[in-house]
Amino acid sequence: MRTSTADTRGPSAVRARILNEAVVVDLRDGRTVTAPLTWYPRLLHGTARERRNWRLIGGGVGIHWPDLDEDLSVDSILAGRPSAESNASLKKWLTNRRALANKRMQPARADRRAQGGRRRARG
Repeated sequence: MRTSTADTRGPSAVRARILNEAVVVDLRDGRTVTAPLTWYPRLLHGTARERRNWRLIGGGVGIHWPDLDEDLSVDSILAGRPSAESNASLKKWLTNRRALANKRMQPARADRRAQGGRRRARG
């Protein structure tokens, strides 16, 4: 006698991408889910490179963007729940992001001044 076993695992992601103004997630069961990018402000403010750097977490129950410190769960996307991040938290993140970007640029300028603005030949 055959018996079937119910699959107790929920839907899981196999791929994520940002297209135009949407987050698109392909699920293991063949479905594709799309959510507005405006629901996820950190992804909205991320660069194309940062958005491409993602990984599956929990066997596909979620997606993590390490450069943006953003996590999305498949269940939340399917339920139509946007980010729950507060405006204060987002403002703090954006401020730190700008400060970090400015800090990264400073040493390059200082190095050029030290070299008299010229590149040295390799060799």
